[in-house]
Amino acid sequence: MFSASQSSKAQFLDKARQAREERREQKERDRAAVQIQALVRRFLCRCQLQREIRREVDDFLEANDPGPGRRTALSIFRTSRKLLFVFSFQNDKERFENLCRCILNSMDAENEAKVWYVSLALSKDLTLLWIKQVKDILWLSCEYLKQLKPDILQDSKLVNLHLTMLVTFTDTSTWKILRGKGEALRPAMNHICANIMGHLNQKGFYSVLQILLTNGLARSRPSLSKGTLTAVFSLALRPVVAAQFSDNLLRSFLIHVMSVPAMVTHLATLTPERLGVIDSHGLFRRFLLFLSHEEQCRDVCVCLEGSHTLCLLGNLICLSSLNDKVLEGETARFVSVLIHLLSYCQKYVSQKKSNLTHWHPVLGWFSQTVDYGLNESMPLLTKQLQHLWGIHLIRILFRDVLSKKLQENPDLAPAAAPPASPQNSLPMKSLFKRAFQKSASVRNILKPVGGKRVDSAEVQKVCSVCVLYQMALTTLTQIRLQILTGLTYLDDLLPKLWAFICELGPQGGLKLFLECLNNDTEGSKRLLAMLMLFCDCSRHLITILDDIEVYEEQLSFKLEELVTISSFLNSFVFKMIWDGIVENAKGETLELFHSVHGWLMVLYERDCRRRFAPEDHWLRKDLKPSLLFQELDKDRKRAQLVLQYTPHVLPHKNRVLLFRNMVTKEKEKLGLVETSSASPHVTHITIRRSRMLEDGYEQLRQLSQNAMKGVIRVKFVNDLGVDEAGIDQDGVFKEFLEEIIKKVFDPALNLFKTTSGDERLYPSPTSYIHENYLQLFEFVGKMLGKAVYEGIVVDVPFASFFLSQLLGHHHSIFYSSVDELPSLDSEFYKNLTSIKRYDGDTSDLGLTLSYDEDVMGQLVCHELVPGGKTMPVTNENKISYIHLMAHFRMHTQIKSQTAAFIGGFRSIIKPEWIRMFSAPELQRLISGDNAEIDLEDLKKHTVYYGGFHGSHRVIIWLWDILANDFSPDERAMFLKFVTSCSRPPLLGFAYLKPPFSIRCVEVSDDQDTGDTLGSVLRGFFTIRKREPGGRLPTSSTCFNLLKLPNYSKKSVLREKLRYAISMNTGFELS
Repeated sequence: MFSASQSSKAQFLDKARQAREERREQKERDRAAVQIQALVRRFLCRCQLQREIRREVDDFLEANDPGPGRRTALSIFRTSRKLLFVFSFQNDKERFENLCRCILNSMDAENEAKVWYVSLALSKDLTLLWIKQVKDILWLSCEYLKQLKPDILQDSKLVNLHLTMLVTFTDTSTWKILRGKGEALRPAMNHICANIMGHLNQKGFYSVLQILLTNGLARSRPSLSKGTLTAVFSLALRPVVAAQFSDNLLRSFLIHVMSVPAMVTHLATLTPERLGVIDSHGLFRRFLLFLSHEEQCRDVCVCLEGSHTLCLLGNLICLSSLNDKVLEGETARFVSVLIHLLSYCQKYVSQKKSNLTHWHPVLGWFSQTVDYGLNESMPLLTKQLQHLWGIHLIRILFRDVLSKKLQENPDLAPAAAPPASPQNSLPMKSLFKRAFQKSASVRNILKPVGGKRVDSAEVQKVCSVCVLYQMALTTLTQIRLQILTGLTYLDDLLPKLWAFICELGPQGGLKLFLECLNNDTEGSKRLLAMLMLFCDCSRHLITILDDIEVYEEQLSFKLEELVTISSFLNSFVFKMIWDGIVENAKGETLELFHSVHGWLMVLYERDCRRRFAPEDHWLRKDLKPSLLFQELDKDRKRAQLVLQYTPHVLPHKNRVLLFRNMVTKEKEKLGLVETSSASPHVTHITIRRSRMLEDGYEQLRQLSQNAMKGVIRVKFVNDLGVDEAGIDQDGVFKEFLEEIIKKVFDPALNLFKTTSGDERLYPSPTSYIHENYLQLFEFVGKMLGKAVYEGIVVDVPFASFFLSQLLGHHHSIFYSSVDELPSLDSEFYKNLTSIKRYDGDTSDLGLTLSYDEDVMGQLVCHELVPGGKTMPVTNENKISYIHLMAHFRMHTQIKSQTAAFIGGFRSIIKPEWIRMFSAPELQRLISGDNAEIDLEDLKKHTVYYGGFHGSHRVIIWLWDILANDFSPDERAMFLKFVTSCSRPPLLGFAYLKPPFSIRCVEVSDDQDTGDTLGSVLRGFFTIRKREPGGRLPTSSTCFNLLKLPNYSKKSVLREKLRYAISMNTGFELS
């Protein structure tokens, strides 16, 4: 009973609770419905109101009432308030434009104060409301300007409309209400305009102008008209002038206006009057003054980032070229500002591509975000930057250097002209006389003299300018060559800069700069930047000058000055290496080393090709070869660096010794040297004399690299298929190698061709007619490499350009194909350089960027660039044509042949072994010394057989004939007769393998069975079986052996020997 009553009570309570919940939810629904209805009604009312207001605005704006009852300022004000009350940026665009036109029309009314919209500013009740309304309307115009594209015709009209609004209401000059008696109101009105402009600035007015200017000017052809650009620039300038050039507004102007790509160039082109305004306000000087504060300059750079900082730099440089007086007075400040801007950009310039870098057409790989929208304007920006290395600015910035006079040498002053005589009047005499007078009046040769304090204002100023240009070279990486070319355009800048460098410090030159290397001060860095700029520019100049300009015309530098400069550079580089500076060098120090070393090597290679320096000029007398060799054995870093960077400081013979030591060490390492405990592996080959080249190629090309370097024994088979007598103890292999080399380098085979003139060898362009010609070239490279490896000299004269390629010089960025061209074809070189000097219109010559060649009776046209046969050679591209032609003749035509040959050669001779030789020195390594034969050295290292000895009368006659009766050419023929090479070994006859030998013979070679006891005794005691007067001397070149009959008279010996060497009757195998 009790439990049943409790259950009914719980149910009752649940029902009551549910009823309460339902009532509460119903109330919530009712309240929500009322709220929604209110919102909807409010929205519908608002929409209706907006429609009504917009209808009223439309009715007002569409009304056409030009008569006396035209729209008043008050009606415009009220309509504007209505429109602003309901304004939608998207929906009311056209209404707003019509309103702007309406307002501007009201301002154009004549003598109708009630119509002028600006008249409301004089109403006490409406002034504040009117000012607020104007601010709102002008900012809406700014918002629309951000969206418009000036290159679209319709948009350009709207740009003009909104700009007119801004121009009209930010300055009182066009307000008709202020004419006449209203002039007294102008100060108050100006104050209102300043208030409006201040409001716009706070909202971001300069950002709007920047967007508009960038949209209209950051392109190859500007889309802003003269009027539009004038209006924008005037608007940008107004706040600055109004604020009396405050730092805050100058900052905004620099960041938003002066950073627009090529802004100054467009002003000069479209509206040059604006440049006059800039000048009248002294803006360029004010910019420099503002940016000369490092913190302010850094702040501007950080706001702009790299791309726009570069645009600001370009505009400042362009302004400087238009303001000479300001630049001359503010040179130090101008240079300082440019250094700050460039150094900011340089921090983000990267040497290589990565995930964090972007490509910039002027800066290269750049680790900041690049605005690719500016790319179209980069050519114009580059033109602006070019002013910096143009003649005009260089003359101003380097005026302290260029004002120096390179003194004439008083000791060489031309003597007074003698009275005229019949001899002196001869044309040739007159010519020589004029030439002498010209050479006698040359300037003093510039040598380090010292005397100028490095902390003087003049030196610091020049250092700053050098730092600026060095900074430009390392930052503007993609136009580096343009900068170098500009800096070398004035012939006297670099000689005068060298003269300036020579005067620095108490003693001048080397000592000062070596001290700077050890001082990590700002002053030292600036001095080294001067040296670095001098080296970079001079190297570029000498690289682009041809031999006529360097040696005959002596442009910029006299040859004697090049000698002095190269001596300074040689000492500086050597000291940097030997004193351990290069070992740990990083950053600027390493860049300096590469700069100075690069200039040094350009001069050294030029001297190797054509001498201008005296004998032993490049050697370091204070470096003992023995000390260097000891340090190399101990793996000292500085010794290795000397050998890597400046091997020429060592005498040539010491380098050859070092080369032979390197070869010997490798032979020992590979087990190719005979020892008491082991013998090297020997490769045996059989060669048919009638097919020597074919058999040698087939049997040797398959050998491994180490087998080619090892011992190779040759057995010859004669035409009858019978093995020839004779055991090869290197002699027969030497003959085989010499014969192979003689065959493959014979131009008749057409693997190699001779140059015109000095007949030196290089790969034949038509060698492709041979089957497997590339494998043949590789084989020939291996054979030559083997000869050099074994120290066998072969008489193979190579063209200089081909030796340069063998050394790898053609991969250097300073290599010039044109400089090497005379070694291929001197006549062709003269013809090409005549095009360079041609003063007329080069297109009249009828040349194209192609090369026509007669290939086996057919005319073949080679295009130097794609489509080259249709591209005429003009004054603009003739330098490129010359370089392309030289590169084609010496590289492109024989590229594959050269690569195959070098591959074969380097498989035997490591590239680092021969890197310490110049091209002429490599030729000497291959073909022996080109010095005269040292007979005393030859006599000292001669071995005698068959009864001959040093005091034998025939031997005494022989040496006397060679010394006193034979000419140097005949002595060379004699050496070639015995050894097959007319040149002595580089290190002397002690290194001739096998040694030079002379043997007494009694019978002809076909009857000769070698030395017997009887024949030796007869030879020793000069006992003859029969008079050998009818027989000639012969030789075995493979053994370097001279076979000499026991002649009875000296005259007979002289006659027979001269005949034998002239008829070349040697080359027989014993």
